[in-house]
Amino acid sequence: MSNLIKSIIPLDTAMPQVLVINPVKNAIETTLDTARAITKSTVKVKYVIFNDFSTVETKDILEKHREELGYDLIHIEDLTDHPSPNYNLVLQLAQRQALEAKIPLLVVESDVVITPNTIQALLDHLAAQPNTGLVGSVTVDDKGEVNYPYLKFIGVKDAVIDTQRSLSFCCTLFSLSFLKAFDFKGLDEDKDWHDIFISKKSVDLGFKNTLLMNVPVWHRPHASRPWKQLKYSNPLKYYFLKFWRGLDKI
Repeated sequence: MSNLIKSIIPLDTAMPQVLVINPVKNAIETTLDTARAITKSTVKVKYVIFNDFSTVETKDILEKHREELGYDLIHIEDLTDHPSPNYNLVLQLAQRQALEAKIPLLVVESDVVITPNTIQALLDHLAAQPNTGLVGSVTVDDKGEVNYPYLKFIGVKDAVIDTQRSLSFCCTLFSLSFLKAFDFKGLDEDKDWHDIFISKKSVDLGFKNTLLMNVPVWHRPHASRPWKQLKYSNPLKYYFLKFWRGLDKI
């Protein structure tokens, strides 16, 4: 597996400070917004988009923009026939690459838009708090109000929160120390998403999880998987799909 990973995600000799990954499933307009924002970062990054069985149209558009926006593009369909979502495989590939490069890993979802200073702020916190396992940016809507998945923190006045609660991977940095401490090969293959499990694992291993309320990122929830909007517009149908068809397993 190690040689395969090296061949599909070449290391950048310009010494990036962080590996940024962007899991993508269609939603090409929001994905391109995300990509353009990442390329404007003040920090030198190694940027990889993982295309998880998107449509042919989406795949073609991603190929068209890869040189312009400076990302490496990995098509999951070339690596497995397991249907989307393949978050466990994406995380495993990304972890190996980050460890080999000796840099932390930042997950930015394809419905999130960061600012040019977001990554620097996350790295600065990590440098100041070396016992950090995960550090995330709070998500906000287009009016700057805290939104899903951090609604539980509405009204919090602190700029920085050390939290025992799970962090979403909307925009979350994994420290190199945590990546060394926990092998993502241990993730449950039957789960679709791993935010809760990995957040708990970080705490169990003695790390701190932190949410930066003063480093907001714009989030358009579930833009990449619009059926999940049913959770708000038609919850009965959402929970039918979730439990009876086995979707959205966390």
